[in-house]
Amino acid sequence: MAVSYKKLWHILLDRDMKKKNFQELAGLTGYAMNRLSRDENVTTDVLGKICKALNCTIDDIIDFLPDDNKIRNSEE
Repeated sequence: MAVSYKKLWHILLDRDMKKKNFQELAGLTGYAMNRLSRDENVTTDVLGKICKALNCTIDDIIDFLPDDNKIRNSEE
């Protein structure tokens, strides 16, 4: 299952927060920020730090997307 962090980036835009400031606020590593930027999986620790820093829930920052293969197979 794929993930999308578009919601997270929208929150940062709404709060006029730069990624570097967010990284420091949440205590995230550059590695974690790179994974988030590429919509890759991160640990629950990273998600917890983000939610704590932004005072939000996981549903506020992440979307789970269906796999393309499963969509194609169901259409056939």
